[in-house]
Amino acid sequence: MDYTRKGARWIACLAVALGALGMLGAGRAQAASLSLDAGGSVAITNDASHTVYHLTEAQLLALPTHSITTSTTWTGRSTFTGPSLADILKLVGAKGSEIEVHTLDDYTETIPVSDCDRYGVIVAYSMNGKRLKVSDFGPLFLIYPRDAFPSELSGAAADSKFVWQIKGLIVR
Repeated sequence: MDYTRKGARWIACLAVALGALGMLGAGRAQAASLSLDAGGSVAITNDASHTVYHLTEAQLLALPTHSITTSTTWTGRSTFTGPSLADILKLVGAKGSEIEVHTLDDYTETIPVSDCDRYGVIVAYSMNGKRLKVSDFGPLFLIYPRDAFPSELSGAAADSKFVWQIKGLIVR
C-alpha cells in the first residue's frame, strides 16, 4: 500500500476542507447582524441595565421605510433604503440636540438632531435593493440626500456625516 500517496491525498482533502471552512467563516464575518443600540438621553430602554434601547433586526425592518436616491463620495448614484433617523429617535424617546454615531471599527461622528428634519436622513440597510454587508458599508449606513443639497452636503465636513458600519447611537 502506498501510504505516501494516501497521506498526500489526506492532506489535500484537509486543505480543501479547511479552505471551505475559512470561506464560510469569512461569509459569517461579512453578514453582521442588523441591530442598533440607542443610548444616552433616551426615555425608553429595553436592556437589563436600563441604559440603551437595543433595536433588533425585526424592529428595524418593522419601521416605515424611506428611500433616498443620491450619490456619495464612495458610490455612484444609488437608491438607499431604511428607516428614517427621526423614526428611530422617536421610538426610543430621544431628548437631545446631537447624536454620536458609533461604528463597528470604533469611528465616531457627531451630527445635529436638526439634520433629521432638514434633510430627512435615513439609516439605510440596503443599496439598490440589496442588503448592505460589512464589506460594502453595512450593516447600516447613514445617508443624506447629497444630490438634492449639493452646496450643503459636499466636501470633507459633509462626507464625515455619511457614516457606515453603524452599531450605535448616543443622544446628547
